[in-house]
Amino acid sequence: MVGNRRRGIGPALLARFYSELLDWPVVHEESGAAVVAPPQEAVYIVFQEASGYRPPTWPPAVGEQREMTHLDFQVADLDAAVGEAVALGARFAPDQPQDHVRVLFDPAGHPFCLCRDDG
Repeated sequence: MVGNRRRGIGPALLARFYSELLDWPVVHEESGAAVVAPPQEAVYIVFQEASGYRPPTWPPAVGEQREMTHLDFQVADLDAAVGEAVALGARFAPDQPQDHVRVLFDPAGHPFCLCRDDG
């Protein structure tokens, strides 16, 4: 995922957002990059600065910036998870295509979904 320093959303801020959202620590940070990983470190999410970054458009629109990545997170309580994400700096997307999914934007404008775990 990329951050945009012009808008004040650099990789470190974006990493801290996802660190808080997922309860995963920031395991590496340097100028222009930051890494978040779960405690067992099976996967990593790397955030890097990108010049000329434009937030993607949601829903997708012809000729507009497309998503670079899309993350879905299963949650037990959809309303509570949305509230927590918004308190951390996420924004609620105006277009919500499914009852059991909420589309939000992270602080840099990347859309991500919180999906109610019905299983």
